Amino acid sequence: MRADGVRIAKQSDIQLDREASVKATIFAALLFASALIAGTATAQPAPFNATGVTMGHWHLASKDPEANKKIFLAMGGKLYMPGGAPLIGFPGLYINLNLGTMSGEGGSQGSVVNHVGFIVDNVQRRVAQWKAAGVKVLPGGNNRLDQAYVETPDGLRIEILEDKTVPIKNEHVHFSMTEADIPKAQAWYAKTFGGKAGMRNGAPIVDLPGVQLRFAKADAAQVPTKGRVLDHIGFDVKDHAAFVKKIEAEGIKLDEPVRKVPNGSTITYITDPWGTRIEIIQRAPLGPEVKA
Repeated sequence: MRADGVRIAKQSDIQLDREASVKATIFAALLFASALIAGTATAQPAPFNATGVTMGHWHLASKDPEANKKIFLAMGGKLYMPGGAPLIGFPGLYINLNLGTMSGEGGSQGSVVNHVGFIVDNVQRRVAQWKAAGVKVLPGGNNRLDQAYVETPDGLRIEILEDKTVPIKNEHVHFSMTEADIPKAQAWYAKTFGGKAGMRNGAPIVDLPGVQLRFAKADAAQVPTKGRVLDHIGFDVKDHAAFVKKIEAEGIKLDEPVRKVPNGSTITYITDPWGTRIEIIQRAPLGPEVKA
């Protein structure tokens, strides 16, 4: 302290101030970096499991790809154009909007994949937003406020359920088959894709990265998915050749030879014993998001 009452800062005080400033700067930088990482992660598929599998996509043979694109963008999806074909990205899922020039006949209901599903943070708030954007939304069963359904004009049925931890995220694929086939299908999917079999609300499931496969009883066998609006579902694999070798050793036959498509992805198809067409894909980079 000087004689005139002005305090003279000690060297130790200056050092402490500098250290506090540096720590605050580092903390802010870490927060910023973690926010960037989290934002990037939400646009990616879930990590591969030990079998090298994660949920990939729904492949639509849309009657009107532009109409479906507007619906999924209004629901919060992001647009990509790998190989010049429109693809919508959600956390844990891609949606291919067209299948060449094919136009699917018949909605998802009535096929072995009865419907697919998202979770959102607040069903009623999201429903209001989507309706305002022109999306057709149907109410949940038994006046449930935590459930709704979106239906595309060509008949893809999407269940919406509530989970307050995420804005929107892919959640499930709901199969419909005879009661006798359900345990067989559960075992087949768990073995083929390295899933974990379990139960949810008394019904069999298989958990895989990015998706839960659910199985519900139907009075009769449902029609195959091929040729419908939801022509097939797809699983991304880490090593295409290794996965194909694995499933062929298990007696699963490929629907067509392995090939590389123009966007650089490696693909083939199989069909499960109940009629679900499944694409096996080692996906090439999508390229940048396209601002619609």
